[in-house]
Amino acid sequence: MDISLFDYQLPKELIAQEPIEPRDHSRLMVLDRETQSINHAYFYKIIDFLKQDDVLIFNNSKVVPARLLGHKKDTQGKAELLLIRPLNSEIFDFQNWPQQWYAIGKPELKIGQIIEFNNGLEAKIIEHSNYELKIEFNATGDSLQKLIREIGQMPLPPYIEQPTDRSFKEYQTVYAQKEGSIAAPTAGFHFTQDLLNKIKTKRIQMEYIVLHVGLGTFLPVKEQQIENHLMHAEYFEISDEVARRLNTAKQKGQRIISVGTTVVRVLENCASDNGILESQRGWTKLFIYPGYKFKFVDALITNFHLPKSTLLMLVSAFAGREFILKAYQEAIKQKYRFFSFGDAMFIQ
Repeated sequence: MDISLFDYQLPKELIAQEPIEPRDHSRLMVLDRETQSINHAYFYKIIDFLKQDDVLIFNNSKVVPARLLGHKKDTQGKAELLLIRPLNSEIFDFQNWPQQWYAIGKPELKIGQIIEFNNGLEAKIIEHSNYELKIEFNATGDSLQKLIREIGQMPLPPYIEQPTDRSFKEYQTVYAQKEGSIAAPTAGFHFTQDLLNKIKTKRIQMEYIVLHVGLGTFLPVKEQQIENHLMHAEYFEISDEVARRLNTAKQKGQRIISVGTTVVRVLENCASDNGILESQRGWTKLFIYPGYKFKFVDALITNFHLPKSTLLMLVSAFAGREFILKAYQEAIKQKYRFFSFGDAMFIQ
């Protein structure tokens, strides 16, 4: 499939620069796959589209302050690193901060070069492959963790052109718990604690899994034929208890609703061909695009995604490419807000 099939033109002014206040007052587009209908509401009305036996699954990964601003020790020129994950770690554990990490940096950074940051922190480039680096800090463990928390910034997307204090502060879901993401699972931005309480009162089942958002989610597709795109691995966890409860719900015919594309990828990665979910933790490279047969997910809450992105391809696989692009044109016409801080879509 040619990448041009997933392109669309978006007026720049529709790229949301800050979240709506309160969060659940963002707009909501409701797509019905069976009737091919499009309806409009506000996100706090999501509860009206949920049934008592529905199951909402959230990604409770927490964004870490992984953006480090510094300068090159030899030339004093500005330099920036974005931490991706520990270098030698089968289990993604942000409680254990080793010296060596994968990071993203500009191609001009050279092997052996040292980047200096505030508070005495330094990082040495030990390997270079295009945009991806292997680096070694001059600190480790609790000392490194403390330094990065002091000097690191939230890694906001590049289309947030003039970040405000509020943008940095609210680039996190209200239910985030487990540190590890370098980008937020943004479908969850629309939920306030008050809305979660109302959903709980309606006796809608809520479950939590983990996918630490990394390059796999936001790296651009550069292949002309999308089938040739290689996803980067991202770490996930789904516990025995959650898998057991979700299997029970699925067998009873309850509707499985993913809050975000990251949740879809975890559930589909862990589901067998006969729709049985297995508890796992590890790394997924699952790339979902049109033609994929969904095994576990019944409905999806998501944002409006970038043109030519793997996320747009995933929702196109779920709802049909033509229907999704029609919905995106309707969103542009109705002046919905797009991307991370933008409005939401409920596909059922």
